[in-house]
Amino acid sequence: MQELEPLLKGKNMHHNAVRYVTRTTAAAASTLAATATSVAAAALAASIILSPAPDASARMDGVHADLARAVELNQVTPEQAARFEARLAGRILGEA
Repeated sequence: MQELEPLLKGKNMHHNAVRYVTRTTAAAASTLAATATSVAAAALAASIILSPAPDASARMDGVHADLARAVELNQVTPEQAARFEARLAGRILGEA
């Protein structure tokens, strides 16, 4: 039995080393994936921030289309849509 003890001890150490390498490799891969996701999110945010803002008339066209769709879906009345569009036009276009 004493002859087998060094062999068994060596196998156990080998098993522990394999388990350690497997765990640390998995942890490193997880960290790398999280870093890649963070970099992608930062790139997207930068592209949004650095992209030119749409001009006021393009924004108003979008508001008008959205409100027309809301009226079609009976979410707001045509009168409500008109008042809201006028209020937004004042803010976006700088009108009274």
